[in-house]
Amino acid sequence: MTQTLAAREITLHELETKFCIQLVEDDQFFREWQDNLPEITDAEKERLDRVKLSYQNLTKYPPLLENTVKMVVLSPLLDLADFYLHPFHIKSEKSVAIAAEDEGVIVRGEIDVLALLEQVWLVVIESKKAAFSLDVGKPQLLAYMLSNPDREKPAYGLITNGSSFRFIKLVKGETTRYAVSKLFDIFNPGNELYSVLSVLKRLGQLAMSEGYRLS
Repeated sequence: MTQTLAAREITLHELETKFCIQLVEDDQFFREWQDNLPEITDAEKERLDRVKLSYQNLTKYPPLLENTVKMVVLSPLLDLADFYLHPFHIKSEKSVAIAAEDEGVIVRGEIDVLALLEQVWLVVIESKKAAFSLDVGKPQLLAYMLSNPDREKPAYGLITNGSSFRFIKLVKGETTRYAVSKLFDIFNPGNELYSVLSVLKRLGQLAMSEGYRLS
């Protein structure tokens, strides 16, 4: 009998046992968030400083919900990273499903924001209420990334609650492996949105260099 699970309810344990997904802690597995990062311009820094100030102002008036996080934080980041421009395109509220045939399990859900290059997921963003730890959404994001049909190329994800950001890399195979970046936080000294934007730009460069084409 087939069991259907909601992506929002999936756990890391279920992903490990039913989909053979494994955390990799080798620092060399996920270098993309650290190496060859593009410079951020002064104009981009000025805009990200305004984003930080806007977010800080919003936190004074809780609750800070998903749609607000998308509008105030995610939209400027995606714009500055050129994910609204060709060859990328954005889809919102896209339904996805993954199946573990041997286990008779299907996981269904909807992602918040998806940046696409010809059916390959480049960046998946799942925004959570600001009070939630990113760990709450990590299994859901990994489940979405598992539905990437291309087994040869890695999938990259970003999960955020508006103030904290973590990147994920997933590589499918006999054992599907994933790794996470350090945690970037908007309330750290300086403005770590600079680093978040730089990593997003780098992932966009990698996707295009891999020969992805817009369908």
